[in-house]
Amino acid sequence: MKRIIFVMAFFASLALFSSPVQAGQAKDVKEWTFLLFLNGHNNLDSFGAMNINQMEEVGSNENLNMVVQWASIRNKQTKRLYVTQDNDPKVVKSQVVQTLAPVDMGDYKNLVEFVRWGAENYPAKKYMIAVWNHGNGWEFKTRSAFEAKDISYDDTTGHHITTEQLGLAMNEAAQIIGHKVDVYGSDACLMAMAEVAAEMKDSVEMFVGSQEVEPGQGWPYSTWMRRWASNPTATAAEVSTYLTEEFTKSYDGGIYGHSDVTFSAMDLTQFPAFFSALKDLNASLANLSPSDMRATKSLADATQEFYLSDYKDIFDFVDRLQSSKVGIQSSILSNLKDAVQKMVISVESTDSYANSHGISVWLPTDVGTLNRHKTRYSNLELNKQTKWLDFLTLVNR
Repeated sequence: MKRIIFVMAFFASLALFSSPVQAGQAKDVKEWTFLLFLNGHNNLDSFGAMNINQMEEVGSNENLNMVVQWASIRNKQTKRLYVTQDNDPKVVKSQVVQTLAPVDMGDYKNLVEFVRWGAENYPAKKYMIAVWNHGNGWEFKTRSAFEAKDISYDDTTGHHITTEQLGLAMNEAAQIIGHKVDVYGSDACLMAMAEVAAEMKDSVEMFVGSQEVEPGQGWPYSTWMRRWASNPTATAAEVSTYLTEEFTKSYDGGIYGHSDVTFSAMDLTQFPAFFSALKDLNASLANLSPSDMRATKSLADATQEFYLSDYKDIFDFVDRLQSSKVGIQSSILSNLKDAVQKMVISVESTDSYANSHGISVWLPTDVGTLNRHKTRYSNLELNKQTKWLDFLTLVNR
């Protein structure tokens, strides 16, 4: 296995390009460039071509570049595509701008390199960067028959992009484009977490993702892109809202039928107020009596959870605290709910997630889960700013 990985890395280092960027497509500064890091190096591979074909229903135009780095485990290649419009729903016909030897899509440096290349050849006033693959929120966790690894698992190398590395990638991306990344999105499961978003708070304006598992089809690229293309000067908030709305519609009797989903868009400029409010809550929780702490743990257990039961909706948790007799000042709870509502600019969900409000936090209620992950958690930006781990330690005594 080590030998195979070495050979792949060697050929990747040669950067074998099949064709240069075409003159006329590059260098024209457009309103938007959408950069999709599509990692099909796993069992989601078949959905990659489907999503690109959806993008082709709309295609790039004079205001919007759609650019994809497409790694396919079946094709044994990594291709860079400039997406153009066509009406064939089964065959990807967009121009292959470059063909590379297999790229390790679990290496965040390759995400940065794609952004660098995309910004250089398809410059724009505003940029959206998305990572397409499996996702697992902030955690690296082993479950039965499946090892979940933050985001962008590459089965050909065994690598993945950690939450911390994703933050580093967006920091570098912001430096490359000369301003904050206008929108970052995860077409992946469980990524709409305060812990994930906090790692890129200084480099990204808008953040979009799902608190819950996404069905295999992922984002509805056709309906979303159609709305985006119809408003070429859309703001980052508008693009994010379009996706939030179209994602939920697509699974609520839309193009993907019926599945239980949730999706949200966050304004990361609101993090200072969120940090401050969560820090105040943390300080109040630390002073609870033993009986109130037990009651708080029961409330945490009852809070809206997602596929991983230690991922909880922070607004729902605070709402339950506010409705209880736990001894916390109502103003502290109201401040945090207000901070969440200001940060989440758009949230949509199907009926099963009526208590989903757009941001999850890590809220384990068993000491085993806490102890397995607390060392890493202590170094996440969210914990550095709020000391949330102090409360988690107290509630799991």
